[in-house]
Amino acid sequence: MNRYIRYTSLLAASILLLLITGCWSSKEIEDVSVYVGLGLDAANESGFERDINKQGATYPKKKVLTATVQIVPPITGQKQGGSGSSSPSKAYLNEQLTGDSIIQIFRQFALRRDRPLIGHHLKVIVVSSELAKRYSLEQVFDFILRDNDIRPSCLVVVSHRSAFEALSSTEPGEIPAFYLMGLVDNRYRSNKIIPPVTLTKLDSAMQSGDSFLLQNVVTAQSEHKFSGAAIFKGKTKKWIGELSQYDLEGLSWITADVKGGALKTYAPKTGHTVTFEPKKSHSTIMPKVQGDEISFHIKIHAEGRLIEDWSFPEIPSSGGYISELEQQFEEEAHKQIRQVLNKMQHVYHVDVGGFGNELRIKHPKAWKKVQDNWDETFSHIPITFEVNMQITDFGSTTD
Repeated sequence: MNRYIRYTSLLAASILLLLITGCWSSKEIEDVSVYVGLGLDAANESGFERDINKQGATYPKKKVLTATVQIVPPITGQKQGGSGSSSPSKAYLNEQLTGDSIIQIFRQFALRRDRPLIGHHLKVIVVSSELAKRYSLEQVFDFILRDNDIRPSCLVVVSHRSAFEALSSTEPGEIPAFYLMGLVDNRYRSNKIIPPVTLTKLDSAMQSGDSFLLQNVVTAQSEHKFSGAAIFKGKTKKWIGELSQYDLEGLSWITADVKGGALKTYAPKTGHTVTFEPKKSHSTIMPKVQGDEISFHIKIHAEGRLIEDWSFPEIPSSGGYISELEQQFEEEAHKQIRQVLNKMQHVYHVDVGGFGNELRIKHPKAWKKVQDNWDETFSHIPITFEVNMQITDFGSTTD
């Protein structure tokens, strides 16, 4: 028995040695350029490119897009892409090249850097709205979705201005790609942040033919902020407009995607600020089909606390006062919902609220009749809704 155990242990140890030998084809981190951010802009050659082009350092290409790669760690003292100045305090290096093929641009970096680019750790891809207006995301992301080096969990966002700006920062030690990824984690604090769209989700959205949203990034004075969402038309996969922060709040009530945030309004008698902090919400989109007529009704219920009250009764003392505030909060939510529905139906003519999916699930026969031209059909469908806000507590108060 002891001999059997000894032989079994020896065999198991031999197998483990084979399995944990490591990556035979790996490269040392010091020998590669790890890029964590990728920016895609409409063509805008950097000063470096213009100078080398004058020296004949070019190849046959069209000026379609400019790609920015954000590399960490940078080589101390090397020039920032397009800026022409060195900054040893920065924790990253941005480099840009222009062309009409992303993979060819990436291969061109081999002529510029002694360390090859690897995309295994790419965290975020930023697409400028200007590029997304001109070209379908299917075209822009074709290579990216095919490339085995890039992980499908990579976040995709849209920059209101240039993607290069969104991947730049003057804050010492800050890496913009990591900063943008970190903002997504704040969804539990704000319902102005949409669920993160990864490469996998983006590919699925484009394949479905439905219109969809991508988080919008605005930049000022080298600082960045999520603000609203970019709208992409299902048929063209092109940028057609934006929803504001206020619109996203309204959309979050419809989709029951309220993870946090604050609903502010004003007390009915005093006009002072009062704020509702939602803790949980639920919504039901109910499609109704009568013959060829389709309509929707939305039921929304939210519970939360009265977290701020600038009116004179510092501590609510009556049920009547609470009921008045609940009505005020419901009316504010009504305004948000009406505004985002108006933009979806009458401004952009797109369904980015999941109405078509509810119709497909509950009335598949009716869905088959309208799915080919759903966005336009949705624009004329009546939608009603009801909102119920319930104040369940008042935070920490003292008598």
